[in-house]
Amino acid sequence: LVDLVVAERAPLFLAGDVYDGDWHDYSTGRFFVRQMDRLNDEGIRVFMVAGNHDAASEITRSLRLPSNVTVMDTTQPQSVVDDDLGLAVHGQGFATRAVVRNLATAFPARIPGVVNVGLLHTSVDGAEGHASYAPCRVEDLTARGYDYFALGHVHQRRVLAEGEHAVAYSGNLQGRHPRESGAKGAWLVDLDLKAGVHLEFRALDVARWAVVEVRADTCGRLDEVLGEVEQRLRAALADAEGRPVVARVVFTGRTPVACELMDTVRVKEEVDRIAANLGIAVEKVDVQVSPPITPELDDDDLRAAVLAAAMALMNDPGRVQTHLRDLDTEIGLPLREAELLNLGDPETRRSLAAQAATSLAAQLAAVVA
Repeated sequence: LVDLVVAERAPLFLAGDVYDGDWHDYSTGRFFVRQMDRLNDEGIRVFMVAGNHDAASEITRSLRLPSNVTVMDTTQPQSVVDDDLGLAVHGQGFATRAVVRNLATAFPARIPGVVNVGLLHTSVDGAEGHASYAPCRVEDLTARGYDYFALGHVHQRRVLAEGEHAVAYSGNLQGRHPRESGAKGAWLVDLDLKAGVHLEFRALDVARWAVVEVRADTCGRLDEVLGEVEQRLRAALADAEGRPVVARVVFTGRTPVACELMDTVRVKEEVDRIAANLGIAVEKVDVQVSPPITPELDDDDLRAAVLAAAMALMNDPGRVQTHLRDLDTEIGLPLREAELLNLGDPETRRSLAAQAATSLAAQLAAVVA
């Protein structure tokens, strides 16, 4: 990111969560300060607000940043005008971790004659999957009349408004787990009072997470499914543009190969072999397939009854607990302590029963076939 800023001679806007909560690794802070010093030597300004994680961080309070870095006020919206850049920046950071009031509505109106940029850590319109901190609506942001509103908090890049008053999340710079898959980086924003706003995404991540879904319903043999795996993994590698790839492979669909795919140990070995040949690391293989029959459609009364019983058990975690009681007594505690599996959790029991029912159905379908 710093290399990009130096190359473009552009001011840098950081919309919060530079640090990760109460994590006590000061080497992260020292690295950040060194990079800000580099920008200071280049004469490049940095504007930043504190996010919910920064507000909880001891590092935030203990670091001294160089004079080119402006950390916006946390008690009220602050406006900073840089006449040399023809720029007005408006922002407010988090004083505490859980800011639950709408900060956007208190931001001032645009300053005429200069480019206006807003900077806010916020949950816009609910932001699914993220805590509702400093919640607001897109309309609250565009109503300020700024040329661009840079947002933090949501880790997925999203453009919420385009045109005269652009609003966007840049997402984070590096995906940290499979839920943060795809390219990660920053927006390079071209702002001009006459030409308007142009957003260009620049990928800056050093490794790429990929969730590779393989639909097995069009495949009649395991070899065909594995061929699809190789094809999808090659595509993920090409999309990463030379970056290391860590993939989660998910099998879905109703397929006659369901029974073979339920042999997860074998399938994981096969997927690992394919991935290793391509230079890809596999984080997990997730099998979510089902056989091409259901109890309702099958005319074999005994098999239909067995499947129906399995499905009923899946929806009754209390009965599952009875069957798992001895297992929980033997190995439940070490599984929980290692954070591998909580057999006392109803959702875990329901998931295990669902996997067992699907596996049973697949095996019965294979016998019939």
